[in-house]
Amino acid sequence: MRSAAIVFEKPGTLAVRHLALNSPEASDVVVESRFSGVSSGTEKMLYEGTMPAFPGMRYPLVPGYETVGVVVEAGPASGRSIGDQVFVPGANCYTDAAGLFGASASLLVVPGARTVQTHFQQAEDAALLALAATAHHAVCRSSRTASLVIGHGVLGRLIARIILANGNPPPVVWETRDARRTGARGYVVTSPDTERDLRHDVIIDASGDATVIDKAIGRLNRRGDLILAGFYGERVDFAFPAAFMKEACIAIAAEFTPVDVAAVLALVESGRLSLDGLITHHAHPKDAVSAYRTAFNDPDCLKMIIDWRNAA
Repeated sequence: MRSAAIVFEKPGTLAVRHLALNSPEASDVVVESRFSGVSSGTEKMLYEGTMPAFPGMRYPLVPGYETVGVVVEAGPASGRSIGDQVFVPGANCYTDAAGLFGASASLLVVPGARTVQTHFQQAEDAALLALAATAHHAVCRSSRTASLVIGHGVLGRLIARIILANGNPPPVVWETRDARRTGARGYVVTSPDTERDLRHDVIIDASGDATVIDKAIGRLNRRGDLILAGFYGERVDFAFPAAFMKEACIAIAAEFTPVDVAAVLALVESGRLSLDGLITHHAHPKDAVSAYRTAFNDPDCLKMIIDWRNAA
């Protein structure tokens, strides 16, 4: 089998290539992709070559961890059935490219246990599941509820929505870019320079900008929690005296867990969490070069979706 795939040939070079796939085993499914989200954080670092090195990282590579598709082949030990709608958080099924994270392709071979069965009426919304689960993981990282969220991109919006969906008071959201201050649902988005006297027990940074850490610490109450929910390509540091005087707790919210995925699906099913209004752009795979440029650089683009339907 062969699959059309987004390939980062080397830093700064993107192409759509047809790649040979590994043969599926009894525990695998073959997924025909419908939609793939583009990450403006980790994928941008992979594209630019600024991602810190870790095992298995090499070029050429296939990015992507936000794909939803339909099972077209199901191994007898896969736990899935033909026709299932599934979310695929990554794949490593290519004979001539690394799968990092590997899900931005028209056809995927992946263990059935790695997929998440979904029942979204609008299938493209399922591509947001990884981000929503990441947001849930960040919200649950502290035993207390965050009252300030930094960054009003997709992750920040999902964090704010999940705080509300769990029955908590609305947080304040900081956003420095005017284009990102719209679209709030039940909470206020403001500039970091307003409400200088307001303090918080828990702050979640969803911006991925390490330069905001000192400002965030300055807004903590004594023994407050600062949760780092972004991915920071550069070294993270902060002024120690301010954190020391407040006895601040700085914690990292890393990858989501199956518990987070289940919680998000339950919130969506119950109607308490909406994923509407987060996907702003769509592109055909043949337009991938311009689509990724838009996803990485246009502040009006919250989430870019690659539409694999009818891809050659």
